[in-house]
Amino acid sequence: MDFTGIIAEYDPFHNGHAAQLAAVRAAGAQCIAVCMSSGAVQRGGVPILPESVRVRAALDAGADLVVALPAPYACATAEQFAAAGVHLLAALGCDTLAFGAETPDAAALLDTARLLDGEELNARIRQNLATGMTYAAARAAAADALHPGTGGLLRTPNNILGIEYCKAILAQGAALTPLALPRLGAAHGGGRPGEHNGIPMAQMGSFVPARAAELYGRAAADGLLLDGARLETAVLALLRMQDPADFAQARGVSEGLENRLTAAVREADSLDDLYTRLKTKRYPHARLRRLVLDAALGFPAELPMPPYLHVLGARKAALPRLKQASLPAATALADLARTGPEAAKISRLHNKAVDFSSLCREKIQPMGLAFTAKPVVI
Repeated sequence: MDFTGIIAEYDPFHNGHAAQLAAVRAAGAQCIAVCMSSGAVQRGGVPILPESVRVRAALDAGADLVVALPAPYACATAEQFAAAGVHLLAALGCDTLAFGAETPDAAALLDTARLLDGEELNARIRQNLATGMTYAAARAAAADALHPGTGGLLRTPNNILGIEYCKAILAQGAALTPLALPRLGAAHGGGRPGEHNGIPMAQMGSFVPARAAELYGRAAADGLLLDGARLETAVLALLRMQDPADFAQARGVSEGLENRLTAAVREADSLDDLYTRLKTKRYPHARLRRLVLDAALGFPAELPMPPYLHVLGARKAALPRLKQASLPAATALADLARTGPEAAKISRLHNKAVDFSSLCREKIQPMGLAFTAKPVVI
C-alpha cells in the first residue's frame, strides 16, 4: 500500500474527508493521490467552490497529489464517473483505491460487482424495469433475488459508488486493491446550488477543518462562491438557445426524454420547475439534473476514457511520481491538449464547463481558466 488513490469532489472538503485522508495514511500509504472532479460535479451542477480552493484544502489536510477528473466525466453517471477515476488513478501508478462506504467490506462490494456483470442479473433487471421500477430499484431487487441480502448494498449511495469502483477495477484489470473505509460525514450527492447536502456554505464552519474554513471565507469575500441564481439563468439560457433536435444527441437521453425536455424548456422558469416538468416515476432526480447539464453544455453520449493526467496541485516531494504515469501528465492543460485528437476534444469540452462555471460565480470570472490557472504546489 505504497501509493493510494481517492476519487472525490471535495465540494466542499469537510471533516469527513480529512478523517479519510488520515485513515489512509494510518493504514500505511506513503503517498496519497486524489482524482478530483473539475468543472462539474456528479449531482448535475458546477462546483460550489473554485477548483484552486478545493485543491489547497486537500493538500493542507494531507493529500500529496491532485489530478483532475475532467468535467465530462465528473458529471456522468456513477458507472462512468467511477470508470474514469479508476482509469486515471491506475494510469498514475496507484496500487490502492480508498473510498468510504456505508458497508466498509471490500470483499462484499467486490462480490456484488462481479454479480452485476452476470447476464442472469441483467435479464431480471429488464423484467423489473418493465413493471415501472427505476433502474436503481430494479437492479437492487434483481440482486436480492439472486443473492439475498446483496440488494441492500445497492440501496445506499456510497456503497453503490464503491461497487462501481470495484466494477471498474475488474473490468479494466486495474492493479488497484480496493480499501473500503467507514463513511464519515454527509452522504454522497444532494443539495441545492450553493449548498452541500442541504447545508448552506455560510453554515459549514463546524463541519470543515479550520484551515479549509479560512480558505472558504477568503473565497466568499472574493466573490468566488457559486451563485445559484446565475447558474439557473445560464442553464435555462443555453437550453432555450439550442435547436431542440440536438437534445436527442445529449448523453442520458432515451425513450423520448428529448421530447419531454423540449416541452419543459419552453415553459420552465427555474431549474426546480424544469426538473419537475421532466420528472417521471422511471427517472430519479439525479439523472435528470445530469441530463439537463449535459444538454446545456453539449456533452456527447460517447466519450473515450480520459486521455491525460492534468495535475491541479501537489506537494513538491510527490511530483517525481508522475514519471511512472502511463498517460501524458502535466500541470498545463494546453500542453496536454496537444498530445492527440482525443486529448484536444476532452480539453475543449472541459474548458467549456469551466467557462460556464466561471460565469456562475458571485463575481463573474474570465474565460479560459482551465488553460491559464496555475497549479497549487506546496
